[in-house]
Amino acid sequence: MATCPECEFEIDVDELDVDKGDTLECDNCGTALEVVRLNPIGLEAVDEDEDEDEDEDDEDEDKEEEEEEEDSDE
Repeated sequence: MATCPECEFEIDVDELDVDKGDTLECDNCGTALEVVRLNPIGLEAVDEDEDEDEDEDDEDEDKEEEEEEEDSDE
């Protein structure tokens, strides 16, 4: 069992089914949670802004790769 740090809801998580760094969603409040500890299981709320920054970085990398492929084709 783990507890949502946002709403204190008890989340049934089997430590054999998750790895450190996995993300879950609280069934009660919908908060994205990251597994930060396995024994006992510890969860922390994922910063939404951090996810958006990572997505933007991934998009920038994809664009750069496409541009490099176009340059090498010429």
